[in-house]
Amino acid sequence: MLEVERELLSICGRGHFSWGNLKMRSTICAALAAISLSYLTPVTDVFAKSETAPAIEPLPLSEYGKLPDVERAVISPSGNRIALLTTIRGERVLMAIEEQKTILTSIAVDDLKVRSIEWVSEDRILMTSSQTEKLGINWTSNKGEFFVARVISVSEDDDGKVVFANVPKLINTVIGEYGVRVVDGAPHGFYAAFEMVRKTGSRTQYELRGGSIGLYRVNLETMATSKVGRVTRAGVYRDWLIDSDGSVSAILDVEVNTGNWQLLSNANGEIASGNNPAGAIEIVGFNADGSGIILSERTSDDVFWSEVPLEGGSREPILDDLDIDRAYFDPRSGRLIGYLEGGESERVSFDNPVHQEIVQEIRNAFSGFRVRMVDWTSDLGNVIVRTSGNRDSGTFYAVNLEKMSAKAIAYERMKIGPQEVGPISTFRYKAGDGLEMEGILTLPPHKEAKDLPVVVLPHGGPHSHDVAEFDWWAQAFASRGYAVLQPNFRGSTNDTVEFFMAGFGEWGKKMQTDKSDGLAALAEAGIVNKDRACIVGASYGGYAALAGVTLQQGIYRCAVSVNGVSDIGEKYGIIRGSSARTLQTAREERLGPREQWKEVSPLRFASQADAPIMLIHGANDTVVEYKHSSMMADKLKDAGKTFELVKLKGEDHWLSLSETRQQMLEKAVAFVQKHNPAD
Repeated sequence: MLEVERELLSICGRGHFSWGNLKMRSTICAALAAISLSYLTPVTDVFAKSETAPAIEPLPLSEYGKLPDVERAVISPSGNRIALLTTIRGERVLMAIEEQKTILTSIAVDDLKVRSIEWVSEDRILMTSSQTEKLGINWTSNKGEFFVARVISVSEDDDGKVVFANVPKLINTVIGEYGVRVVDGAPHGFYAAFEMVRKTGSRTQYELRGGSIGLYRVNLETMATSKVGRVTRAGVYRDWLIDSDGSVSAILDVEVNTGNWQLLSNANGEIASGNNPAGAIEIVGFNADGSGIILSERTSDDVFWSEVPLEGGSREPILDDLDIDRAYFDPRSGRLIGYLEGGESERVSFDNPVHQEIVQEIRNAFSGFRVRMVDWTSDLGNVIVRTSGNRDSGTFYAVNLEKMSAKAIAYERMKIGPQEVGPISTFRYKAGDGLEMEGILTLPPHKEAKDLPVVVLPHGGPHSHDVAEFDWWAQAFASRGYAVLQPNFRGSTNDTVEFFMAGFGEWGKKMQTDKSDGLAALAEAGIVNKDRACIVGASYGGYAALAGVTLQQGIYRCAVSVNGVSDIGEKYGIIRGSSARTLQTAREERLGPREQWKEVSPLRFASQADAPIMLIHGANDTVVEYKHSSMMADKLKDAGKTFELVKLKGEDHWLSLSETRQQMLEKAVAFVQKHNPAD
């Protein structure tokens, strides 16, 4: 039986180094005393059912809104080293630890927008971050988000090495990552990159013209770079699949103007072809034994996986009778090793029976929590597991199967202990047309679930979903006395393909009423007071918030839209270049006919707003531009409506910065409290 333990991290290191404009930091050994795990109750109590307790003073909203104390944790190939992206006494660092005792290195990252970290060898960590840059007149937007890959050695005092930084003809940003493979004993990363051409009359200067893209192999120890593939034709989207030996095994070419596609094997030429009018086809990876390629395709009435043998042959469905929530691939070979089924069962299946037993043991040990395998060694002997849920605001465990132990190594939010976590459950209801669906219900801690004020908090996407785990935004509202409903409306990805596709063409229609139907069901159950409701959301959720008080009437007392779409045509209607046909087809499949977009755009109905609106938007949002909120503000002002507009300086679409994330939360909660008091 797997033994779950909690222990105090006791680690000491050799100091810090930095790169670029990041400041040098002093050693932080003394600060590690702040990483105390004692705030949690004993493990036996953590796994028990939460009991009623006296009301407690709510924590400051900053404890919910700031970036987690520990954002990420990954394990080295040997299982002996762990890397953490963490904040200690206000300093945000990337830290590498050996045997959970000794700091190998710690690097200040400040406000760097870190998107991923991974060990590529026992000595090196690959960190990918992004930054917002202004673009020239030849781009379709005035700003773009660019990704930078850095390699950090934990045994050398260097400042990290940026992929492509020393290749003059390449911009030092990666526009596609195709995996890490071990070649001749060294880790090699495979990346797509923008290629520049020499300026006229210059031997040393380059400029970006024509948008040429190439695939490059980078030795992540020496940073030596070589080209291994390129896009040969204009108007073609190319996807590559890299074999375990570092060779290009297959290429998928999709003509973005026609939807014609061709799958080419390095050894056997064309092995499959077809047409997808929306261009919605891509490589997933290799099958379990590496003999075939898995493709994912979406048509007008289905989403499915298929398998094509590398030597050619018929294309066959794979896992077509299952709802796959997550697929697991070997990071060094790209082969499918297992998958997690969605829905209520959440059954996990691994091809290797030993791995299957290990994974099932892990899931059994943490039953009652939302559990996710974050990272693991190739033999699954050592696994980083993250749990979250009732009485757990996020915990990272190091699981060692040889010792049959799971030790808590870090907590996402140190000050949000079990008693501060509001109860989380799944609430099932039926939409107005009878479609069954569910929402995630978060209740205020230590408060009777009866006739509560409520915040409806729809997710973004819209093709994603919420799960029964600690959600910082939902918990922040719950801490102030609100019930929070996160509806998984039609079009969400928590159910069947049919449920997912039922959302196509339903922006502002059934997708919108699914949310208010959930509110009505909660009120009928006596849990909330339907006359004390606000709607809050970000991205598509921000659109839904605006639609809730413009396209719908008499339901919500206020609305908060964060980085929300106000006009569908403004967001999706401008298409430049040869990709117009497939892109337009894809958009109309999901959004409905273009001529109907005005009918479901809140901007067009600002004069009908029947409740106060708060508009919050990141100045550097490259997904939904700031003008969506500024235009909505202008329309609301012209109509004499009550509104507030908050511009988040330097913030992007994903609320990546701790300071502005806290600013957003403070403003949103205060607005809801003003127009829909909890007491």
